Amino acid sequence: MFTKILIANRGEIACRVITTARKMGIATVAVYSDADKEARHVALADEAVRIGPAPSRESYLLADVIIAAAKSTGAQAIHPGYGFLSENAEFSKRCEAEGIVFIGPKHHSIAAMGDKIESKKLAGAAGVNCIPGVNDAIETPERAVEIAKGIGYPVMIKASAGGGGKGLRVAYNDKEAFEGFTSCRNEARNSFGDDRVFVEKFVEEPRHIEIQLIGDAHGNVLYLNERECSIQRRHQKVIEEAPSPFISDATRKAMGEQAVALAKAVDYQSAGTVEFVVGKDQSFYFLEMNTRLQVEHPVTEAITGLDLVELMIRVAAGEKLPLTQAQVQRNGWAIECRINAEDPFRNFLPSTGRLVRFAPPAQTMFQGDTAKLLGVRVDTGVRDGGEIPMFYDSMIAKLIVHGSDRLDAIAKMREALNGFVIRGVSSNIPFQAALLAHPKFVAGDFNTGFIAENYAHGFRAEDVPHQDAHFLTALAAFVRRKSRERTAAISGQLPGYGVEAGKDYVVIAMSDKGAHAYTPVHVDEFVGETGSARVRVADTNYEIRSRSRLNDIVITGTVNGKTFTAQIERGTPKNPLALRVQHNGTRIDALVVSPRMAELHRMMPFKSPPDMSRFVLSPMPGLLSQVLVEPGQKVQAGERVAVIEAMKMENVLFAAADGVVKKVVASQGESLTVDKMIVEFEA
Repeated sequence: MFTKILIANRGEIACRVITTARKMGIATVAVYSDADKEARHVALADEAVRIGPAPSRESYLLADVIIAAAKSTGAQAIHPGYGFLSENAEFSKRCEAEGIVFIGPKHHSIAAMGDKIESKKLAGAAGVNCIPGVNDAIETPERAVEIAKGIGYPVMIKASAGGGGKGLRVAYNDKEAFEGFTSCRNEARNSFGDDRVFVEKFVEEPRHIEIQLIGDAHGNVLYLNERECSIQRRHQKVIEEAPSPFISDATRKAMGEQAVALAKAVDYQSAGTVEFVVGKDQSFYFLEMNTRLQVEHPVTEAITGLDLVELMIRVAAGEKLPLTQAQVQRNGWAIECRINAEDPFRNFLPSTGRLVRFAPPAQTMFQGDTAKLLGVRVDTGVRDGGEIPMFYDSMIAKLIVHGSDRLDAIAKMREALNGFVIRGVSSNIPFQAALLAHPKFVAGDFNTGFIAENYAHGFRAEDVPHQDAHFLTALAAFVRRKSRERTAAISGQLPGYGVEAGKDYVVIAMSDKGAHAYTPVHVDEFVGETGSARVRVADTNYEIRSRSRLNDIVITGTVNGKTFTAQIERGTPKNPLALRVQHNGTRIDALVVSPRMAELHRMMPFKSPPDMSRFVLSPMPGLLSQVLVEPGQKVQAGERVAVIEAMKMENVLFAAADGVVKKVVASQGESLTVDKMIVEFEA
């Protein structure tokens, strides 16, 4: 067994590998760019080596520098994690040539299966069902359009070396095929250093289901059940679960056996995943094989009780797999939510910056410890006060739960999301909460088009309707009353001159547009029972009990006998006296005041925000890679104005209306902050 390994990655996957290595008594070496000098994975490892500036092409994608770091520290093996060099056959080959073990498949397997064009040809030869398409690299957008017409729209344009939603577009017409080809090539070149692109038929209403594999150097390959990954946005997975709520045992067995046959055809050794698109009749077709560990591997670990990272390390060291196919378990139900640094209410724009507060829910399951199940696990590469840089992907953490069945897992996940505190950057937690509460998700009735169909116009606050509209109002009044009681108790005022806590309040739910909602609330305390109160909102009564401290963001307790977890903070960006209350993805900003103060508040004028329609502002931090207009140019609504690169994705800004460019304020290559002016139009 190895005594020291280097992890050629960053973030949560680097931390994940370090955890299992430590359990196995193996020393670890971290690598880091300038942006990651203070990162969590650097602190966790036994040693750390700087490998270059922040951009990944100048650090994490430099094979020579990483191999040099391994040799200088005496690391016997390299674990590549996922992304970056994990599916780079040349890197694997170089490691072998330098006498360093690559903890992953052999380079010939990566070359055969990591290339999506060649892998489809091999899959067809192995008798695996394949989707119609042209499995040759396309050189021009005109040729892409020609092929798309021949296959028939819709088509999927994919980078051969792609993954994680990068270098992938769906086109429904010639214009989208032409533009999608160009964007795919640019993203693929920037993310993977390989700009080859191919086209295949896009199967409508599909489900995305993948088979986890593990193989050793002794000819053994096992499938470790499946993962359902159909909940996707822009072809990036949002929620994953294991097992799938859709396929039958017969389909599971058939998919697993095909995946194993394909892996054996290329002498596959290590962890890998074969992805399938599955039709509503449970017909399935090979999509691609990921010759690495997947982001969503924890859900497989939960239902099988296996540590996939440990298995990868042991296989790389030459050991045989410790179990047979018949011994692979399928225990309970696991769900993973990807917690990303993005603002779901602003079309999921990236959100970078400092994590002013990062407090995930309490863990009862842990990386590298498959003995503890039926609970909550958090995989992350960040910590309180850390930084979310603009140079890498948007993931903050992975939240994993394991339940006795699917409904139990959903309930656990909703409570865990309620207790996940992230401040300083925006996160997609409200969106995850909305998805988990959606009746079709709960019923298991969805496909890869679920998000596009149900949130076609983006995600809005009203897309997260609370099952009990008055609960957040009652909770705001409860906290305000307890605060008043505490103030009265410690104020030190003279007898007869103290301030009463009061029982009658008005909760003002604030609106950015001035349409505030005023709700009368009556609060009575339970005699002799601290941390409790009876709250009446309209015709609904709430008995709330909570021992949480008033300065805690996360508040737990019971309401009418049922447990709850919510988040409450004093002060909002627009009103330091307001309470921000969040529960099950729904949020209100509320003033809790006396009836007289509410009357006066109604008289306050509302100040409308300024008209900024003449300006194109940066909606996110990022690099201004292209400015596509110039002063004096006439621009039509919908025309491309600028392109911003952030978190390895291209974000195109379009003109909202017809106009003439007055001046271009920002320069190509400039690093932008949120709301930085890029272009000004004439009035």
